[in-house]
Amino acid sequence: MILILQDNVHAGTPAFGTIMEYLSRRPGIETRVHEVKGAQQTLTEIYLIGDTAALDAEELAELTGVDRVVRVSREYRVLGRHQDDFRPSGFEYNGVDFDQDGFEVFAGLCAVDTREHVDRTFAALAAQGLRCARMGAYKPRTSPYAFQGHGAACLPFVFESAGRHGIRVVAMEITHEKHIQEIHDALTAIGRPTGVMLQVGTRNTQNFELLKAIGRQQEFPVLFKRGFGITLEESLNAAEYLASEGNQRVVFCLRGVKTGLGDPHRNLVDFAHVPVVRRLTRMPVGIDPSHSVGRRDVGPDGIEDIHHAAVQGVIAGANLVLVDFHPAPAKALVDGPQALRLEELPLFVEDMQIAREAYLKRRAAHERARQADATSPVA
Repeated sequence: MILILQDNVHAGTPAFGTIMEYLSRRPGIETRVHEVKGAQQTLTEIYLIGDTAALDAEELAELTGVDRVVRVSREYRVLGRHQDDFRPSGFEYNGVDFDQDGFEVFAGLCAVDTREHVDRTFAALAAQGLRCARMGAYKPRTSPYAFQGHGAACLPFVFESAGRHGIRVVAMEITHEKHIQEIHDALTAIGRPTGVMLQVGTRNTQNFELLKAIGRQQEFPVLFKRGFGITLEESLNAAEYLASEGNQRVVFCLRGVKTGLGDPHRNLVDFAHVPVVRRLTRMPVGIDPSHSVGRRDVGPDGIEDIHHAAVQGVIAGANLVLVDFHPAPAKALVDGPQALRLEELPLFVEDMQIAREAYLKRRAAHERARQADATSPVA
């Protein structure tokens, strides 16, 4: 059960103290307090854990300072979309809004290699009006002998270049708790020219201690990738670790699942789950066609499989596309075979715009149909 407090009630106010004192007298009930920071206001929510079935929702709703009461209908309590749950979703970060109505393209290098490639990539993104990018400094690899990323050494020139080209948010995977501090220190040292969205890779989806550490920090939002070998439900519960520790600014990213049934693609594309995640949770939903498809094959229609997969997700309502681009894919140190060339970026952006417009037209058509059904006389 969730108590959503009025916007002027928070820790330190008399009404908050009265509510907490009331709850302390309820046996078998534990409380967790979360602050939800929106673009216009910060709301306080109290999560009740334990034997909540015995609580009277109407009585709780009448407490001074309580705006409304939500009965939790899913195991992922903070991120889930519960029955009669009309809380706003999404968040703003560094001038960019992330919610279930928005749309952003995060294009860039899967792994940072040279300063020149970083700068050329950001320049190409800026020329297309893109505000977000992906740049990998820390790379978990299957083989211990494969390139693991430049790590903290590349952060200063990546962030400086991003700021110089007007890139507002850089998605960057981390694999260890110490990387959070390294990113913070590098951004601070050069005056915070850009922002960072911490990325949880598919290999760390169930690294629960790392998830707790990322969730405890409030500085950076999180791009959370689905686990490649676990169910969607397990991945959603893993994302809940972030929110349960306090960080609710989470984007959930589908990236394909590992199974031979997806061959010849790298993974079985799971973008049909875009509307499912939007229905079950309040998180914005991203897609990663590069790691789903994993190769630059072109169909008889002259369109690459990566484009087709990306469009499938966007036309189903995806709010974010994470895609690999590289100035010279043959020289890429990680995942070169799946990276698109920078000169293809204008076409990719146009293709995504076409798909996004198609989704919006579909949504409008369905809304008109619902309104017509609501006003038509009952047969």
